[in-house]
Amino acid sequence: MAKSLLIVESPSKAKTIQKYLGKDFVVKSSVGHIRDLPKDDLGIDLEGDFSPTYVTIRGKGKILAEIRSEAKKADQVFLATDPDREGEAIAWHIAESLKSKDNLYRVRFNEITKKAITDGIASPTRIDQDMVDAQQARRVLDRIVGYKLSPLLWAKVKRGLSAGRVQSVAVRLVSEREAAIRAFTPEESWSLTAAFAGPPEFTAALTQLNDKAIKLKQGDEAEALLKELNGEPFTVAKVTKKERKRKPVAPFITSKLQQDAARQIGFTPKRTMSVAQQLYEGLELGDEGPVGLITYMRTDSTRLADEAVTDARAFIKARYGNDYLPAKPQIYRTKKAAQDAHEAIRPTDVNRDPETLKAILSRDQYRLYRLIWARFVACQMSPARFDDTGADLSCGRATFRARGSVMTFPGFTAAYTEGQDEKPATKEDGLLPVLTEGQELTATSLTPKQHFTQPPPRFSEALLIKELEDRGLGRPSTYATIMSTIQDRGYVEKKESRLHPTDLGLIVNDLLVEHFADILNPEFTARMEQELDEVEEGKKDWHNSVRDFYSPFEKSLETAKVEMRNIKRETIPTDIDCAQCGEKMVIRWGRHGRFLACSTYPDCKETREFVEDENGIRIVEDEIADTPCPECNAAMTIKNGRYGRFLACTAYPKCKTTRPIGTGVPCPQDGCTGELIEKQSRKGKVFFSCNTYPKCTFATWNKPVPEACPDCDSPYLEIKGNNIVCPVKGCGYTKKGD
Repeated sequence: MAKSLLIVESPSKAKTIQKYLGKDFVVKSSVGHIRDLPKDDLGIDLEGDFSPTYVTIRGKGKILAEIRSEAKKADQVFLATDPDREGEAIAWHIAESLKSKDNLYRVRFNEITKKAITDGIASPTRIDQDMVDAQQARRVLDRIVGYKLSPLLWAKVKRGLSAGRVQSVAVRLVSEREAAIRAFTPEESWSLTAAFAGPPEFTAALTQLNDKAIKLKQGDEAEALLKELNGEPFTVAKVTKKERKRKPVAPFITSKLQQDAARQIGFTPKRTMSVAQQLYEGLELGDEGPVGLITYMRTDSTRLADEAVTDARAFIKARYGNDYLPAKPQIYRTKKAAQDAHEAIRPTDVNRDPETLKAILSRDQYRLYRLIWARFVACQMSPARFDDTGADLSCGRATFRARGSVMTFPGFTAAYTEGQDEKPATKEDGLLPVLTEGQELTATSLTPKQHFTQPPPRFSEALLIKELEDRGLGRPSTYATIMSTIQDRGYVEKKESRLHPTDLGLIVNDLLVEHFADILNPEFTARMEQELDEVEEGKKDWHNSVRDFYSPFEKSLETAKVEMRNIKRETIPTDIDCAQCGEKMVIRWGRHGRFLACSTYPDCKETREFVEDENGIRIVEDEIADTPCPECNAAMTIKNGRYGRFLACTAYPKCKTTRPIGTGVPCPQDGCTGELIEKQSRKGKVFFSCNTYPKCTFATWNKPVPEACPDCDSPYLEIKGNNIVCPVKGCGYTKKGD
């Protein structure tokens, strides 16, 4: 009997589904895309209808041959790639490669459970060509921008740079936020707060003067009012009480999951999506075998299946009681621009409590699953209820306002509370004593306090994703990639969990905004996203969308080739003297950003690092290493070079000795006598490898520490995030870093 063939894009997904389907099916993985645009050629017909030319991805020939062989033996071929545009495109590429389409069917699984898989196979469809075309349009647009702009940046700034259609807009948002912060001028204001003895103790803030809203701008005003009111009695003028309800938030969509995972468990978007993929594709749960724990994690829909809502309501009633169960299911409206192709992110079975799975899941899997599970349960629970009390207190011609808020019923917060990007400016939780109108009070203190307006905060990854989502930029499958790309390319760097544009990012952004205003315009990019949605809905031909984009882009490109500043050749004069020859130094642009160079180059090749702030330009003094030069015994200094940091003799040019930076950790590879040293990858990322390379190929991204593990035989530890951990698998030793 002929078997059926089912093709997915992921090996782990294939493994889970194979166990569900048994011997009647052969389940194969394409390991992602089979075909793509060529690496060394544009691959798009710019003179015609923008049709792409696809080639088999290098290394996928063997996989494709195996799929073709199995397809010839199968009576039916099911394409079960992910249920989004990219998944549809992967299915289409496989179908095009197989050529025979009579027995080809498209099936979509929103979750990897036995029921979902059998239901999907029982109701097969065909490939949605409109979805494929929307993905093709995105790929073609991105290829045109990247392929045409990158060489321009190589010629004008430095080799190796690249530009992206949506990523460049993200860099612009970060750069403009930085400009706003630098241009910000703080404004002074003052508050006046009265404190009262309890029980309970409480405070009231000045809000009115002569029955008009007041804002104290100067300290003199605050001091004068303090003298006027000091010792005056307070009278309760008005008391207001009302019940406030706080409704639960909707179940997770992709962007909200990435944001909340960043706030609550410190995950980057890339890490969130990687762990979510594991939960979606299936994990071994003891006797149950492989089980997909969550629904598909790339979605912008808040819709929930009726069956899932029914199960959630039964669970809430059993665990929390009737008071926590609303009379009707909570329904959440999906935003207009959402594709709504599948559900919100939720557990596949609400009865799989995170605590019962804790011993089976990894720490990351458990923390993310707990977040998804809790938010789903909470979204179907009753609102939380609060008693809000406000009191206006009169003191002379001034009015002070006291606020209190007490939770009377936790509702959904018994299961989940949403994380916050910023701490609230004021705290309103707490009790007020019983106050009655006309009651006199005596303040224990009256305190003035100076305040300054704050600049807008720098974006965190979570805040930038929120900004992109609010502006309609990007889609669920792109957010994590955008965050990684703008940092990997060196345009943005993360400091203390906030995104800062680098010098390179600011320069490239200025050049692109000046010459490609449309492409870098968030509104224009959002309109392009809407057009791609229209292509998917069958309302617009994708060739026309690309043509409308390309015509003005081509004109801007030709102009930029002539008129764009050549940063490579620019020099900015300074009044800093060269330490070698005494001539003035100039600012140049190089591989690692801006640096100071002697104006007489190439006669004098002196260079120095510098920083620039409100006080002007300041040379960064060389960091002196502990180890003296092995050749002349002079001090060694730490320098930055083409391949990262290294040690150089301070007696240069008389002594030209250089050495890699050692860690003091012997190479852990068996039989190796080398030492782990600091190196830099081609993308500028620091790593540590054996100094006997290529004889020994040991390498690690984590910085080694010359300290033995107290729990095992490891002679060294590694710095990982904010912790120092043992590198031996299964040891688990960890401690807080310095």
